Amino acid sequence: MTNPILQFGTSRFLQAHVDFFVADAARRDPAKALGKITVVQTTSSPDSRARVDALRATGRYPVRIRGRERDATVDTTIECDSITEALHANDDWLLLLERMERDVKVIVSNTADTGYALFDEDTADLLDGARTPRGFAAKLAVLLHARFKASAAPITLLPCELVSRNGDTLRDLVLDLARKWNADDAFIAYLSNDCVWVNSLVDRIVSEPILPVGAIAEPYALWAIERQAGMTLPCEHEDIVVTDDLAHYERLKLLLLNLGHTMLAEIWRTRGGAPDMTVLDAMRDSAYRAPLEATWRDEVLPVFVALGKGDVASDYLASVRDRFENPFLVHKLADIARNHDEKKVRRFQPVIDFAAELELDIVQKRLRDALNAH
Repeated sequence: MTNPILQFGTSRFLQAHVDFFVADAARRDPAKALGKITVVQTTSSPDSRARVDALRATGRYPVRIRGRERDATVDTTIECDSITEALHANDDWLLLLERMERDVKVIVSNTADTGYALFDEDTADLLDGARTPRGFAAKLAVLLHARFKASAAPITLLPCELVSRNGDTLRDLVLDLARKWNADDAFIAYLSNDCVWVNSLVDRIVSEPILPVGAIAEPYALWAIERQAGMTLPCEHEDIVVTDDLAHYERLKLLLLNLGHTMLAEIWRTRGGAPDMTVLDAMRDSAYRAPLEATWRDEVLPVFVALGKGDVASDYLASVRDRFENPFLVHKLADIARNHDEKKVRRFQPVIDFAAELELDIVQKRLRDALNAH
């Protein structure tokens, strides 16, 4: 039987978040997990290949949880066994097409910051499934077309990319490709009506890999999932929240935690910081912490106050400070600074836009200067 969960991406984040939740839920009560996971490597990264090879060899990997929680020190390692199959999109494309025609019920993805890119080489002839598309959206379009032709049951798609309204965004990308490829109306209707595209938000700092597969993560974890009729979840877990107000969770994380990380990375790049400098190092250095705190205080929190969420934002920010000061996590600013220009736009511009919409009399000089710097 095919695993009911198909996951695109082998990152340490997914290992310590979605895959961890499924393993943890099944350990506590097998009825709380949908089943096992098939992971798919979509890049040519040697690190990803090593993870796939290790998963094929052992089927298990460790997640070490380290930090502070409720004034207590947490340092525990949990062996995860939720992944039982590891494929490579290029090598195993025909097998992947077969998997989609059977028992897959949920697709999860985290394809990094450039995962939603489109490529000219992904053309209409791909729908016959003869070759592997380059882009993730194109891969999904072809796989879902195979599922449609096989008259398989409806499917839930749960993207975890840090993109606002990620389910809606991914759906629109796939629909646009299908229309561009002149797919028939029945398939367009299938994508629109039978596939359940779910918006979600993930929140956990996963700072280090354990080689060849595994991860070190903080105790805090959240997967906020927007409630939608007909959706199927990979598992039930205490750190999964199904909500009718996903925007609330999204604003807190994006504009306080993610913005804080990217502001530290901006200062680090500007100052030519040490290659191995961590978030904790920066929080203990006034040259980094002072401008970060000023950005939060003067340029971000006033937006939440104007939205009537000042107290909630202040409480969340207190937890962010604790997470940034976790003495166990080696969260390098060099890692945070990857795809930095794209992250700045996604994390800084919304705060400026909110302030303009709310007609706030604040300058937001640090955010604007960072956006204008290259």
